Amino acid sequence: MAAGIIIDDVTKVFPPNVVALKNVSLKIKPGEFFVVLGPSGSGKTTLLRIIAGLEVPTKGRVIIGDEVVVDANEGIYVEPRDRNIGMVFQNWALYPHMTAYDNIAFPLRIKKLPKDEIDKRVREVAEALEISDLLYRKPAHMSGGQQQRVAVARALVKQPNVLLLDEPFSNLDARIRITAREFVRELQKNLGITTILVTHDQADAFAVGDRIMILKSGIAQQIGPPEELYGKPANVFIAGFIGDPPMNLFKLKIDHPLIDTLNVKGYITKHGNIVYVGIRPDEAIASTSLENAHFIGKVILVEYVGSRRYAKVNILNEISMRVLAEENIRDGDEVRIYVKKLHLFNSNGKRICTINP
Repeated sequence: MAAGIIIDDVTKVFPPNVVALKNVSLKIKPGEFFVVLGPSGSGKTTLLRIIAGLEVPTKGRVIIGDEVVVDANEGIYVEPRDRNIGMVFQNWALYPHMTAYDNIAFPLRIKKLPKDEIDKRVREVAEALEISDLLYRKPAHMSGGQQQRVAVARALVKQPNVLLLDEPFSNLDARIRITAREFVRELQKNLGITTILVTHDQADAFAVGDRIMILKSGIAQQIGPPEELYGKPANVFIAGFIGDPPMNLFKLKIDHPLIDTLNVKGYITKHGNIVYVGIRPDEAIASTSLENAHFIGKVILVEYVGSRRYAKVNILNEISMRVLAEENIRDGDEVRIYVKKLHLFNSNGKRICTINP
């Protein structure tokens, strides 16, 4: 049965005084696929390990279902083996000398379940994950994707209330990575199991997450569905971190020509003399023939990203920005640029609004 999770004001400080997490609070719904996203060193794995019971918070508590599994203030701590959690690690942590069958069965043998029950569960989960033909192979004779499925099977065979995934796709090549993400997402939807994924890769996060929390230096920056984080970033860090290619961000004085050209002064006058203007490359287009363009620029470079073409353009003789480019645009061309949407932030980097200029 899927369990909800409450993280209540969790702080973790490592000696001598390294703050890994600071006052993190969130609620994860039963059956939700929740993603913790952030750069290296942001505290993602520390949070996952606290939920699993592999680390103890300095302050705060964690509730899984109806049970308080740790409360630093009250001295409550439930051992990892008693939290009914399945965990898949970055390196999958399979025992190399064991077959897939024995790797999957290992947690059940630790619990001393009857042999018949172990065999039944192993074969059921192997069939569900389509690895029945791998049960008597050792990890060295499996591909990366197959090893990942065995690791997921070992986590699921315990029939956990919560599944924790610590960078499970990072060791896979690009093509298998996409397949693996689809597999895990479909499996999670079918089982309805509460799942938390930790990753530094926004493609992973956006592909699977119902909601995403972005961490920076141990502090939660924003929590919401992927479209909200992309479309309404709470601050300039998120604006620059989310999106590929990244958002064009300009720190400008209120009397800068770009402010006048985009006609946004009315939105920012009460926010001081300095603002950030953000324009996503996908929300602006360079053309040689637009009539309602916001400004004219010169193409420095044209880049191909999959099926899309982006132009790096110099505007106002001082600013370069990346925008979508029409097919006929080449390096050195003079182009007209139309901005469909832009994002405004105050001098502290906090969101003001998103507008269509």
